[in-house]
Amino acid sequence: MNVECNLAYYRQKRGFSAIELAKKTEVNRQTIYAMEAGTYVPNTAIALKLAHILDVEVEELFRLDYTDAPARVEAAELMPSDQEAQPGLPVQICEVEDRLVAMLPAPVVWGLPPADAVLLETGKRGSKAKIQLFNNEEKMFRKRLLIAGCDPGISVLLRQLQREGIEAVSAYRNSSQALDLLKKSMVHVAGSHIKDDATGESNLPAVKKQFPRGSVAVVSYAFWEEGIVIARGNPKGIKGIEDLARKDVTIVNREPGSGIRMKLDSFLNKLGIPAGDVNGYETMASGHLPAAWQVKTGAVDCCLATKTAAHVFGLDFIMLERERYDLVIRKQNLNHPGVQALLDILGRAAFRRELEGLGGYDTQVAGNRLI
Repeated sequence: MNVECNLAYYRQKRGFSAIELAKKTEVNRQTIYAMEAGTYVPNTAIALKLAHILDVEVEELFRLDYTDAPARVEAAELMPSDQEAQPGLPVQICEVEDRLVAMLPAPVVWGLPPADAVLLETGKRGSKAKIQLFNNEEKMFRKRLLIAGCDPGISVLLRQLQREGIEAVSAYRNSSQALDLLKKSMVHVAGSHIKDDATGESNLPAVKKQFPRGSVAVVSYAFWEEGIVIARGNPKGIKGIEDLARKDVTIVNREPGSGIRMKLDSFLNKLGIPAGDVNGYETMASGHLPAAWQVKTGAVDCCLATKTAAHVFGLDFIMLERERYDLVIRKQNLNHPGVQALLDILGRAAFRRELEGLGGYDTQVAGNRLI
């Protein structure tokens, strides 16, 4: 469904220019224009602020249009690939000599990793490491945005940031590690999906335990689906967590501190299943995609991961839970140009469409400020 926006009508009716309204709302002029054009969906705080300034109800400014037009469909030539093509797999498209070609991206990148320098000395405890730069241009890395988290879809956000001229680097870390890095001021943004068993609340209890009150902002990114990733056709007939205790089923687990590891432990505890009864409990993969890759290769029968990880490799998925993934930002970094661009992108229709198109994401909360 689309969001019908009447902002331009009420802005002009109240006699505001786009620049004036942007200043009062504390956003940039381009954001006002993007909202009026329907390419940016504001978060709750911005919507409420606009309604207050223009003296109208939020529903008068923004309302859902349930007559959503279908997504655009094109005919394309599918490039031959070793990977089995099936509906739901992501593709990249290029026009080659007037032909629209669709390519299945390699689920595992085999190229050399991106690098700006090489490590010369690791540094003793308490001292800094020494690196040798490939390029003496400092501006290249001083304006970068560093994000830590375990969301496979963070690449979508990075692509959107790049289109805005912001270079961002993603450090793949589990939720506990990401929050720890943020606490040490080693990243600008940390992604988290830690659910508190006592309250059922996502992330906020964990953040409040680690950070002093008022020191960080928590912004919603998306809801995603978590569950059991299994081989296509479910040859082992796995139906739920209880099947992980079967002798003929093997899993790959996640490392301690990851949200998925905590979730598995919680499920096993509620069912009264000892961890030692699960074949592969002590075998670990660092990330949703690496875990799903082991299922793809047949090394294990299943793992716990996101629905998106299953989609990337064309695997089947048994949903267990829907959870919110949030971004945590230290207050002193909120004015960083990269962070400002990131917060702006979270509300854009293009970002939401691309992320939801990967499967398993619901971006209705994207950009909502929780703390």
